[in-house]
Amino acid sequence: MKNYLWLIFSVILFSSTDIAAQPDSLYFLKKKELPIELGWRTKKEVGLTLNQVSFTNWNAGGTNSITGIVSGKATAKYKKEKYFWNSNFNVRYGLNKQADRDIRKTDDVIEVISNVGLEKNPTSNWFYSAKFSFNSQLANGYNYPNRDEPISQFLAPGYMFFGLGMEYGRHIERLSFYASPFTLKTTFVLDDDLANRGAFGVDPAIYDLEGNILREGSKVRQELGILLTNQYEEEMFENIKVTSLLRLYTDYINSFGNIDVEWELNLDMKVNKYVKATLGSHLRYDDDIKSEVEVNDMTNEEIVIEGPKLQWKQILGVGVVVDLDNIIKPNESS
Repeated sequence: MKNYLWLIFSVILFSSTDIAAQPDSLYFLKKKELPIELGWRTKKEVGLTLNQVSFTNWNAGGTNSITGIVSGKATAKYKKEKYFWNSNFNVRYGLNKQADRDIRKTDDVIEVISNVGLEKNPTSNWFYSAKFSFNSQLANGYNYPNRDEPISQFLAPGYMFFGLGMEYGRHIERLSFYASPFTLKTTFVLDDDLANRGAFGVDPAIYDLEGNILREGSKVRQELGILLTNQYEEEMFENIKVTSLLRLYTDYINSFGNIDVEWELNLDMKVNKYVKATLGSHLRYDDDIKSEVEVNDMTNEEIVIEGPKLQWKQILGVGVVVDLDNIIKPNESS
């Protein structure tokens, strides 16, 4: 798996950098095409995506279902001479209801990304950059249909990255590349049961022969390693835009060379001012997250811990997106 991930890194990042990316609020267009305004610029959006399927006397069969995802996004950009500060806040929460099943969660993200930069040489495409990011979830996650034992919660896990490095792309349209040789990754598992089980890479609890806890499981895991990110955005056709975020991380101390991969690829199709269709793909590989497999034989049933696996989430939906700035400004002027 290690060689496979290095191959992904080499091919995508260097041979085809057009398909990798960071969040779209961190782009910097050429000054001759889009002059950078000084001071603060903000943007706020809320959205609702719905998918519904209903059957009545349908001879091919099927299950009635409805899925809804509520989303919010806020960006803030500050620019003054050679300094800039860009920040993103994203939140999404989705639920699904099928005819014969209880409500289940389909999406759950809370994320903060902040980037501070210093342009040392105005003629160079390289500049100093410090990046901070935090992400977790809002509600409990379950391995359905089991609802008795959550497999994840708010801040279990939570991930925080902070690093210093260099970014290339200050004056390049749609594309940038960031490299940090010193990035601190902190994993939070602030739940006793999950921490004692050693979930998400933290040290598990130590038990005696009678099952009593001798030492509680760790709730925080820290790593220091290399972070590489690459960002790309392109309007393929009118009102059809593709954006991508690729993040690669490897720890110096624990299993150096095993690369954690996070790649989000989104295709946004704008129907009109308010209606938008989205096709999204989220690929993840985290060497610290082990998989649990239930094994049954003729005598007993047990849970076996296996190695990390490639995770993939895909979203297709049509929704309404409202720009809150366009609603607030007219009221302010009146």
